[in-house]
Parts: sequence; structure tokens; C-alpha cells
Amino acid sequence: MEDELSFSDIYGGRLALQRRYYSPSCREFCLSCPRLSLRSLTAVTCSVWLAAYGLFTLCENSMILSAAIFITLIGLLGYLHFVKIDQETLLIIDSLGIQMTSSYASGKESTTFIEMGKVKDVIINEAIYMQKVIYYLCILLNDPMEPNGISQVVPVFPSAKPRLDCLIEVYRSCQEILAPGKATSTSP
Repeated sequence: MEDELSFSDIYGGRLALQRRYYSPSCREFCLSCPRLSLRSLTAVTCSVWLAAYGLFTLCENSMILSAAIFITLIGLLGYLHFVKIDQETLLIIDSLGIQMTSSYASGKESTTFIEMGKVKDVIINEAIYMQKVIYYLCILLNDPMEPNGISQVVPVFPSAKPRLDCLIEVYRSCQEILAPGKATSTSP
């Protein structure tokens, strides 16, 4: 079963959450961000090239124009390959573990897998970010040295920064898999 819901991020931008239910113990959540805006790309490129042309008219050195074109192209490729994430995916399988995948605009994918034996819990945490309180979903990992301790907090969907209503949807489904005996009707 698959369905798609529309949510927003902490900045008010649109996010699409696709929920896929493969079985009662396996679910996948794909959070898609909007694609790179052609308008913003054109504005940045034009402003860099106009500044380079202004320097060219003052200095009369053609290397300035060539450098501006080269820097713009390298900067765009670097942004698409290392910064701009189009989709973040969380796959949770009861007996196996949790896999998080980030898909970049260039097509590159980065995947992290956490074994279920290392997972203590999935929670919604809060943080102060730019003078406001935001919420984020995170995975608590067991501390091998101390049985009741937490060794690491791994954020889920760190690039998309969805709002609380989206996080609650994912949280409840994760809790249904991690703790099937607990009631999931209570709010986090």
C-alpha cells in the first residue's frame, strides 16, 4: 500500500511524504523536497556574471570573465553533488534494522544502515534553531558499555527539516514496528 501526503518544512516550503507499507513489519518513508528553482539559479548566475563584467570593464582583463564562468560552473556542480538533497528515505524493517538514504540532485546517493540490535528507540526531539524551537525525528542508539545509556543520537531527515505534523506521522509508524505492544494513540 502506498499513499502520498503533503506537508511543509520549517521555512514553509512544500514537502511530499510518500508512505509505503510492504508488510506489518516493513515500512518506507520518502520525503521529497522541491527541485532546484530555475529562477534562483538564473538570478545567481546573472548576478555573478554582471559583477564579473563590471570588473572586466574596469580592468579590461578577459581572465575575469573566464574565471567568473568557471567559478559559476564549478560552484553549481559542487552544490548539486554535495549540498542539494532532493529526497530522503527512511526504511524500517523490524528484524533487520533502519536504513536512511539521501538522494542528491546530481544523482549521488548516501546510505546509512543501523542494525536493529543497536536501536534503543525512535523519538521526536526539540532544538533551538535560529531563535525558534524546531522538532526533529531521531534514532537513539544503545551504549554497548552501559545498558541503559545512549551512545549516539542520529537525526532522521536532517536536510528536509519537516514540521511536527509530518514527524508525528513517521514517528507513529516507527513505534508500531519497534514496540507493537504499546499503544500509539498517545502524542509524542
